[in-house]
Amino acid sequence: MQTTDFDAIVIGSGITGGWAAKELTEQGLKVLMVDRGQMIEHGKDYITEHQPPWADALRGKPLRDLYQQDYPVQSRNYLFDETTRHYFNNDKDNPYANQDQFTWFRTDVVGGRSLLWGRQVYRWSDLDFGANLADGHGIDWPIRYQDIEPWYRKVEEFIGVSGQAEGLAHLPDSVFLPAMSMNVVEEHAKAKIEQHFDDRIMTIGRAAVLTQPHLGRGACHYCGPCHRGCSVGAYFSTQSSTLPAARATGNLTLLANTAAERIDYDSSLQRATGVTTVNTQTLERKRFSAKLIFVCSSSIASAALLLNSRSEAFPTGLANRSGTLGHYLMDHTYRTGATGVFTQFNDFIDRGNRPNGIYIPRFQNIGKQDRDFVRGYNFQGAAMRIPLQAQALSTPGFGADYKHSLRTPGPWIMYLMGFGECLPRYENRMELLHDKTDRLGLPQIRFHFEWSDNEHKIRADIMREAQAMLEAAGAVAINPFNWVGLGGEAIHEMGTARMGKDPASSVLNKWNQAHDVPNVFVTDGACMTSSSSVNPSLTYMALTARAANYAAQQLAEGLL
Repeated sequence: MQTTDFDAIVIGSGITGGWAAKELTEQGLKVLMVDRGQMIEHGKDYITEHQPPWADALRGKPLRDLYQQDYPVQSRNYLFDETTRHYFNNDKDNPYANQDQFTWFRTDVVGGRSLLWGRQVYRWSDLDFGANLADGHGIDWPIRYQDIEPWYRKVEEFIGVSGQAEGLAHLPDSVFLPAMSMNVVEEHAKAKIEQHFDDRIMTIGRAAVLTQPHLGRGACHYCGPCHRGCSVGAYFSTQSSTLPAARATGNLTLLANTAAERIDYDSSLQRATGVTTVNTQTLERKRFSAKLIFVCSSSIASAALLLNSRSEAFPTGLANRSGTLGHYLMDHTYRTGATGVFTQFNDFIDRGNRPNGIYIPRFQNIGKQDRDFVRGYNFQGAAMRIPLQAQALSTPGFGADYKHSLRTPGPWIMYLMGFGECLPRYENRMELLHDKTDRLGLPQIRFHFEWSDNEHKIRADIMREAQAMLEAAGAVAINPFNWVGLGGEAIHEMGTARMGKDPASSVLNKWNQAHDVPNVFVTDGACMTSSSSVNPSLTYMALTARAANYAAQQLAEGLL
């Protein structure tokens, strides 16, 4: 009889890795979780959480030479500064081949991007799961909303989601904690927009941020710098939520500073048998065996691991008989929309630092195709008074009157920014350069990614509609913007090991299980068959919980 070190190995500890570890350990499996990043313990390792501004080097502003040398990619991230640099990947130490073609934001810590994400959580609907079949782009999803709905509910009840029920079929309601409040300008804009447009609503964002105590975690107290870490656990992360649950079972072993090099495969068993790892500090290589492998390293890293797991049975990468592994890379369009100024609310000010904004669900191409592009987009945004510190930088003057003016909040501004759907295209892909390796000896990644004409048409419509809504709301000095950047900048990259019904055209089946290697599951963004325009993290978590419970059941029944 074959013996194994563990029942399951989970590769990666971010949003999906944490969920895989939680569900598998709670099913009684002995689980090894490996992550290439350094250990971050909840609370005590959030070293800049409440650090005062005067203690930050240059008030947290960039150290330009260091950033250009060591963090040329990560420093593009809107959350990257001296208070968060310790969370991010060092691009010099861990490079990829063409950093000017695709933006890959990476962390270098246990917990991954669950420590830095925007925490917006929305259910997909059959408008999303049925889109490929409806318009012929990509292959059909092997699941529909009814397959995943119970798992959405399970995830929401655990992580805590604040939001407002709206009863929209194409944006199903979640299990909600009390919603956060809109401010006076957002309430005004909501009323005017909904009065002027009968095809859209504005609601408060649906956020994995607690508005009341929940499962031992504290409610948000609106302190502001969420990205530095939240020791009260008000926002969902691996550290605050899934890791404590997995540890509580006594079934989890966690190895930090441990990168997965390859998944080992036995052709006589037609199964994966374990994972070969490399210690990121000592470069020591070790092999761990297991009956189940869950790949949860993020869309790009997971595909890279599978592509690097070559053998005689799989010369182009593990589970890649379809030839689709690494292809159909997607991301949402980003940084397109409009801003406007509101002049009539100067006797109101912001209160606290609400970690959330507003959301306008998709309203184009609902029920019928009525635009010059397929699919659609949503808007996210917020209204705020121009911060005093920003105003100070642009206000000329000196003396007492100048100082007094700097204590007066600036005008109210509002921004609406669209997130547009990206179509699945074979030519948008990543590949490994086996003749160009990093410091661990792992092949570097090269990206091939371009926006299609459909995405550019979506961007143009986003600008038009953002301007129209701000005009309807009574804004002035409206400024449309369309900063077309690289793929990856929305940090919603997905689709490199897609799910499908046919093993000839997909890597995974409806259970996130590799068609070719039944004891390997991929449950992060790599599994996505289309991108929707809806934030994907909640769907990643629901798919992971669903797959982990299925895998544990199959293992218990002797089918794996």
